[in-house]
Amino acid sequence: MDRVGDSGARAFGQDAPPRGRVAVVTGAARGVGRALAERLSGIGLRVALVGREEETLHRAAASLPSPSICIEADVTDRAALDRAAQQVADRLGPASVLVANAGIAAGGPFSRTPAELWQRVIDVNLIGSANTARAFLPQLGRTRGYFLQIASTAAFGSAPMMSAYCASKAGAESFAQALRGEVEPDGIAVGIAYLHWTGTDMISGIDDHPVLRALRQNQPWFARRVHSPAQVADWLTAGIIRRAHHIYAPPWLRWCQPLRPLFPALVSRTARRELRASSSGELATDTGVLGAGGHADWNAHAGRTHVGHRPGEQDGGTAPTGL
Repeated sequence: MDRVGDSGARAFGQDAPPRGRVAVVTGAARGVGRALAERLSGIGLRVALVGREEETLHRAAASLPSPSICIEADVTDRAALDRAAQQVADRLGPASVLVANAGIAAGGPFSRTPAELWQRVIDVNLIGSANTARAFLPQLGRTRGYFLQIASTAAFGSAPMMSAYCASKAGAESFAQALRGEVEPDGIAVGIAYLHWTGTDMISGIDDHPVLRALRQNQPWFARRVHSPAQVADWLTAGIIRRAHHIYAPPWLRWCQPLRPLFPALVSRTARRELRASSSGELATDTGVLGAGGHADWNAHAGRTHVGHRPGEQDGGTAPTGL
């Protein structure tokens, strides 16, 4: 097996294609993570799929054309990630690409969201990204690799009813920006991917939620489009090959960056109108963890820590990968 070692390592790029290198993708059991693992494997990278759902991970890994491994790990567990990093190094070689994709969401009013669930979103989406980077940075240093933080347009204009998700994605963006300045002298590139409406299980039934429905309907027609995980994975892969500082999915989002100061006010105005029109009972029914992946994480976490579900939490809901 051809491995990238300590001596003579050079960053992949136009003069050093990534074929044969090792990529690690967290949150790889489903959605964008799984689609990205498939795309990276398709261009010749050996892929380590990391996630909470072991059976689903195995099914995903079995479909990949290149050598791959799957590792069940909780990104909030630093010891588990350290073990995962060692497994990757031993079985595939040191990582050249690391994608911090693992994430969950919870919807509903802040005051009605259980504190444990709100904190779990922060722990997975923000602290989990930092834990992931910490575990694999030594390998990226050896390979002069690339770290990609999956963020969201939720960091552009924070949406009411999604406070934990928006706060975590804004924090993840800031973390990656700070990390970039620290590790670039070591030859490690850091990218941030901004995802918009993406067709994962987190957005099933999105039009049933009054606030999120209004936010989407008030966007221009091209901004309302929901993109498939496969299409998003194509955009991400192109950016990974370029070691891009920023990846926009869809690409037109790059033109939104100069307008970011305007978005919080616009989002708040639309949300206030819908909140006034909705009863407290209607809003309460939309409280809870969202999507199958989020439920898998929350159920595993709740089982380990004996955290109970608040009455009225739903086994489903609506949450965008990006707002």
